[in-house]
Amino acid sequence: MIIVALERNSAGTDISMECFQDFGEVIYYGNTTTKEQVKERVKEAEIIIANKSPLNEETLQDAKDVKLICELATGYDNVDLDYCKNRGITVCNVRDYCTGMVAQHTMTLALALSQKLFHYDNYVKSGEYSAQDRFSNFDIPFYELEGKTWGIVGMGNIGKKVAQLATAFGCKVIFHSVTGKSTCTDYPQVDKDTLLAESDFLSLHCPLSELSRGFIDAQALKKMKKSAILINVARGPVVNNADLAAALTTGEILAAGLDVIEGEPLELTNPLSQLKDSNQLIITPHLAWASVEARTRCVEGVYKNIQAFLAGTPTNVVNP
Repeated sequence: MIIVALERNSAGTDISMECFQDFGEVIYYGNTTTKEQVKERVKEAEIIIANKSPLNEETLQDAKDVKLICELATGYDNVDLDYCKNRGITVCNVRDYCTGMVAQHTMTLALALSQKLFHYDNYVKSGEYSAQDRFSNFDIPFYELEGKTWGIVGMGNIGKKVAQLATAFGCKVIFHSVTGKSTCTDYPQVDKDTLLAESDFLSLHCPLSELSRGFIDAQALKKMKKSAILINVARGPVVNNADLAAALTTGEILAAGLDVIEGEPLELTNPLSQLKDSNQLIITPHLAWASVEARTRCVEGVYKNIQAFLAGTPTNVVNP
C-alpha cells in the first residue's frame, strides 16, 4: 500500500503523522500547490491524503491505482467529486474536529473588535496611560454583547455552537440558510434582508458554493447597520473582499474580523491588505481550525477513515 501525503505540513510539524505507516509505505511532501506537482506525486499512490491540492481529472488521470482520497480537513472543494465517483475513488473528510475552536475564534474576533482591545492595549504599552492623571481611560466607546442581535449564516455544527455562545453572552440569535433547507428550529430563521438589517454581529459559517459565493457584497453591506461587525470564518470568497474594503473605508459597517480571505495567503493586491487599523479590521491567517487539540483530532480522523475503508466499511464518505 502506497500512501501519499501531499500537504504534510498543513497539520503542523508539531503533530506526528507517523501513524499512517501502520497501513503501508507513506511518502510525505511538506506542501503541494501546483497541478503539475500533484500529477507527478500521485502517480503510484493508492491512498492520497490532501487538504488544498487540486484533485481532478487533470491531476489524477495518470494515477491508476488510487482507491481513496482522504481530506485532512472538513472541506473538499479541491476535489472533483463526480470524476472520483466515476473512477470508483472514495473521498472522505473529517468532521467536527474543530467545531469548538472555530466557534471560540469567532467570539474572540467579535470581542476584540467590539471592545477595542488593540487600542487599549496599545494605550497602556505606549506610556499614555502612565502619563495620565486619572485611573481609567475609555476614549473610544465600546459596547456590550448583551441585548444585541447576533446573525448567523449557516446553522451547521459550528453555527449552532456560535449560537450557544452568543446566547450565553445575552444576544438574541437569528439565522439565515443559504440553501433554504435548514431544519433548525432552535432559533428564528429569517430572510437575507432581515438578517442584514437586524444583525449587530454577523458571522459566516456556510460552505463555499455558487449560492454562498459573494454572499456579502456591496449591496449586502449597504443593508447592514453602520454599527455592525462582520465575522468570516467560513471561506474567503463568501465575502467580496474589494467591496468589504470599500465599506470599511467609508464607514458603511463598523468593523470586520476575518480568518479567511479571497486568495490565501493574503495577496498585496487585495484591497484589505491596505487597511492597517486593527480596531477596524483583524485578519488572522486561516488558523481558526488549528488549535493543537483540533489538529490532533484531524490526523486521528484521517487514520480512522483509512482504517474503516480498508476494513470495507468506509466512513465520512462525501461522494457516495
